[in-house]
Order: sequence, then C-alpha cells, then structure tokens
Amino acid sequence: MNIEVNLENMQFLECFSSPTRVRIIELLGSGPMNIKSLSEALAIKSPIVTRHIQRLQEAGIIRSETIAGKRGLQKLCYLQLSQATLHFKGVPAIDTRKKYAFSIPIGHYSAYEIKPTCGLASETSMIGMCDDPRYFADPEHVAAKALWFGSGYVEYRIPNYMIANEQPDSLELSMEICSETPCAVNHYPSDIMFTINDAPIGVWTYPGDFGGVRGVYTPEWWYKNIHYGLMKTIRVNQEGSFIDGVRVSDTTINDLQLTYGKEILFRISCSATAKNCGGVTLFGSGFGNYNQDIDVVLRCRP
Repeated sequence: MNIEVNLENMQFLECFSSPTRVRIIELLGSGPMNIKSLSEALAIKSPIVTRHIQRLQEAGIIRSETIAGKRGLQKLCYLQLSQATLHFKGVPAIDTRKKYAFSIPIGHYSAYEIKPTCGLASETSMIGMCDDPRYFADPEHVAAKALWFGSGYVEYRIPNYMIANEQPDSLELSMEICSETPCAVNHYPSDIMFTINDAPIGVWTYPGDFGGVRGVYTPEWWYKNIHYGLMKTIRVNQEGSFIDGVRVSDTTINDLQLTYGKEILFRISCSATAKNCGGVTLFGSGFGNYNQDIDVVLRCRP
C-alpha cells in the first residue's frame, strides 16, 4: 500500500501517534484476537480498545468480523495490511506490475473427492440430494452458489493469462468460507488446507459455526442452519504465504511454478485425519455475508 504524506491521509497517519494503537498492530501481527484478549494484553478497558479498533479500521489497517463465541457473539480483529510505504515528495510510487483479475464461481470446480455430509445449492433450490457425492458430478453443479462437504477437497482451474516474458509477483485469492455442520453449534472448528499447484500454502482453523444468524445475502428459501462464513484472503508473494496478512508458510510465488500457458490449480481441502475435521462450506454470490465468488488477482512484472 502506498501512502502519500499529506493532510488527506491524516486518518491513516494519526493511527501511529498512539502507542496503544501501535501496540494493537503489533499484537495482531502475531494472529487475530478478540476485544477481550486485546483488553487483557493492553491492560485497558474494552470500550477504550473498541475505540482504537474503530480508528484502525477506518484507516484500513485492520478489519474485524463478528463470530460466534462460547458466550455469544464476539468481535475478532485481524491485521489487514502487511506493509505500507510512505511517500514524502508527493509522488506515490507507480505500480508497474500488470494485473489480471477475475472471479471464479464456486460451482465451477474442475475436480473433487468428498465425503458426506455434503451438498450443493443454487440461488433458488438444492442441486440434487443432500449427502450424495454423486451430485457433485451433476452438470448443474456449475450453478452452485453454496457447497459443503465433511472431508475431502474441491479443486478449481484458474486461468493464467501471463504472457511469455512476464514474471509472477503475487497471487491473491479471497472467498467466504466456514466449516460444515448439519446442526448449529457454537463451537465447530475445522482445519482447512489451501494448496496451489500442489504447493502447500497453509492451514487455517475455522473457529466455529454461525448457524444462529442468517447471512445478509442468504436466500429466504434456504432452510439449513449454515448461513454465512468468514471472508479469507490468501496472498502468495516473494516473501511467503499469508492468510489475512498473517504469515502461514514459507511457500513463495516462485514455488508455485506459474508459467506461460499453464493454468493454476487451487485446492481447498479438509483431511479426515485432521485434528479438527469439521469439513468445508463455501459461499458464492447470492449467499452468506459477502456477495462474491472466489476472487483472484495475479500481478506480474515485465
């Protein structure tokens, strides 16, 4: 992120005038935390922490999501930025990288291997029958806006529009995702693995189920208890792999072996032998709290 030092960006710059806000950024650099945990680590009251969080959110430095906790809903805070560059001469650095951006509908997976419970749904109805993996091969699966499975994987073929002389610099994917559970419970963790071109990116442990609240975009006909998930952003660059700005592995963009004329394989999985085998649910446009599918941005250098 490039920031020009001027009065227009005071909202961002003022965030660093407070030792408390800098300490919050430092704490979130190690991983997401809720307001209570931040309050205890900072030794200040929760309402004060909340005000600092609001300032950092408004500046785009962190983001927060309301999730189900052991005693009701809680706000979980994440570090949104991994780096920022200040420009004092009034001329921000020009990003010369070429950008390829597109969206992959969640029903457009190219391979799968799953175990029940499982299912597919379009914006208007179920696709086939619940808990029958055979329907993942139904031609109608391309219309799916929500899909779920107990264990296994789904894999997507991502187009690669790089030209021959370009070098990949970063790959970013974002999606709404949660665990899979046939009943609404407040604690249903799942170890979800992300892989690109067979290179392991990292494991994210989904904290719990959000069955008690209907997603903003979830259609009225939807009768199951899973209503929405969390937005996760995966970024792989020259430094390593990150989920929501938190480093999860040493896998770099070079390890993905992105080359001209070769598509990109993106796999989302949950192993039956994982410590938390809670499965996977993916929400596309028309479901959940975010009206999007799997958004992809590939940046290349000439």
